Amino acid sequence: SDQDDIDRLAIEITECKHMGITVLSPDVNESFVEFAVVPGKKEIRFGMAAVKGVGVAAVEEILRAREGGKFASVEDFARRVSTSKFNKKAWESLIKSGGFDKLGDRSDLLFNLETVQAFASKLQKETLSGQTDLFGGLSDIADIQPSVAMQSAPVKHTDKERLTWERELLGLYISAHPLDNYDAYFEEQTISLNQLTPEADGKKATIGGLISTVRTIITKTGTKMAFVGIEDKTGEGEVIVFPNLYEQIGAKLVQDEVIRATGKISARDRDGNLGTDAKMIADNIQFVTDQELRDYESTGRRMEKPKPSGKVKATRVASAKSTKHSSVSAPASTPPSKPVMTATHSHSVAEVSLKKLFVHIKDPDNHDALLALKQACSQFIGPTDIVLVLGATKKSAIKLPFRVEANDALFAALVKILGEDAVVLK
Repeated sequence: SDQDDIDRLAIEITECKHMGITVLSPDVNESFVEFAVVPGKKEIRFGMAAVKGVGVAAVEEILRAREGGKFASVEDFARRVSTSKFNKKAWESLIKSGGFDKLGDRSDLLFNLETVQAFASKLQKETLSGQTDLFGGLSDIADIQPSVAMQSAPVKHTDKERLTWERELLGLYISAHPLDNYDAYFEEQTISLNQLTPEADGKKATIGGLISTVRTIITKTGTKMAFVGIEDKTGEGEVIVFPNLYEQIGAKLVQDEVIRATGKISARDRDGNLGTDAKMIADNIQFVTDQELRDYESTGRRMEKPKPSGKVKATRVASAKSTKHSSVSAPASTPPSKPVMTATHSHSVAEVSLKKLFVHIKDPDNHDALLALKQACSQFIGPTDIVLVLGATKKSAIKLPFRVEANDALFAALVKILGEDAVVLK
């Protein structure tokens, strides 16, 4: 099982999605220790031990109790699952990750958790002490057994909060996507990220999505810039924020913020050659607030896809150089009197659009190699994407959720782990 290795888990779940297999949230009545296939369906149920904060011993106790039948309610669960093996942290983690969704609302369960735990503890102590034997001769014992008085939570958690819980505890979104309510807004105000292609190189466009990663670096002149990973419901993309714009909005660039970015699409590498990946060089970034979304009135008109550039096949370094003045200017709202920072003009698309580091893992089940790879990469954080090419046939490739500094030291470390022919920068 790879459930303790979040990076490996993310790779396998991505592979499931590519094969059309749905990954379902954990469920106290259907999940097991590890991931399990749902009989007769192209579905896999999340393993409960893969939930952060839920140990194997706690899951095994659930399975022991479940041998007597599925849990009919949270109260039934509290009666049958030992409090000595299933603690408050496990309760919270399974509630927040959706493990009790078929038995109650997450907000209500969290609001009543202390009451439920107290009920379970008291009832189980009485059972152990033999006090319940007093009712042994009664035929209708269910009518007089103690029960939990569940109350409705005065404040319900938002969908955004629930999805944040899922990502924190499971490593990904399961029940929904945080941008589900943004469909009309993004269809009309932006192009989708799967349209961010090399064919649109040099074109102006507007994209939008949820910030997934923010990597800040210090330039040679001592100023800060950022590589911002964003995602929408069609894919992932990257927005490059040069120093002049970063100075204005850098503090707001945090994970889970929803943004709309306008700028120039670039698919050029450091030599000015057209690559296979396109990024956006941001001229302006706006943060889409909940209020703006509520006030938005749909027009019914979708944003037009950028037309392919007539120069898309060119491989001139000059094309990359020309972007460094036009693509990093400050937003129109910047006062004219404010001086433009020198750092703005010291970086071009070619300089920051780095190549990808491809790492061939001949045996994807070699956990020692994967762990060594992760440890080596963690020492060289940088702006370069790293892609795992899996298997002897090299038919599966997965981009890792972190980036590296592709320097000689990292190369040496990876070659030592995987062999000289397994590491390529291109």
